[in-house]
Amino acid sequence: MRQQPLFRRRPGLTAGVDEVGRGPLAGPVVAAAVILDADNAIDGLADSKVLSPARREALADEILGKALAWSIGWADAAEIDAINILRATHLAMRRAIIGLRVRPVFVQVDGNRLPDLVFGDCRIDGDAIVGGDGRIATISAASIIAKVWRDRRMCELDRIYPDYGFARHKGYGTSQHMNSLSQHGPCPEHRRTFRPVSAVGGLKLGGARPIIRA
Repeated sequence: MRQQPLFRRRPGLTAGVDEVGRGPLAGPVVAAAVILDADNAIDGLADSKVLSPARREALADEILGKALAWSIGWADAAEIDAINILRATHLAMRRAIIGLRVRPVFVQVDGNRLPDLVFGDCRIDGDAIVGGDGRIATISAASIIAKVWRDRRMCELDRIYPDYGFARHKGYGTSQHMNSLSQHGPCPEHRRTFRPVSAVGGLKLGGARPIIRA
């Protein structure tokens, strides 16, 4: 679901950027960058957290079809453990921005802190907006496609590691997830620097082994 980076300049374009997956115990942190088309409006954009799964899916399809450009970037569990969740989030955002097929002159990021917006000899201006995913259309669009992409990825991981229920809880620390962790130990997709995971200990045999399908 990621566009190939072409990064051509077009004047006056603003990209919205948002992430999902900072809090879960497993899976990637995922960011999206979206440049909407002012002449091709999308109704009903909102913070992805307040939308039903069906509505998110429908809006994601519409965003991908109508946006001038969009891109997905992520950092996996190993990267999160190596550099911490904040830096991994900003890394995912940078990957999403640089993956856009056209270069924005400005980015609007949900939250209170911007990622590094220097890309080689190119610097992009930006603004961090607390609650922007519920107020700024481009950020809302980014939150929706990031959420849909991550949810789909967690469903893929559920098929590989079926003992953890990733398709149901998407890696968050639910009681069912914690019970699975206690029983099987962490799998390679778990964030081992997160306290609930590190408290469980090392990888155990049995259900934590991946299921490999041809």
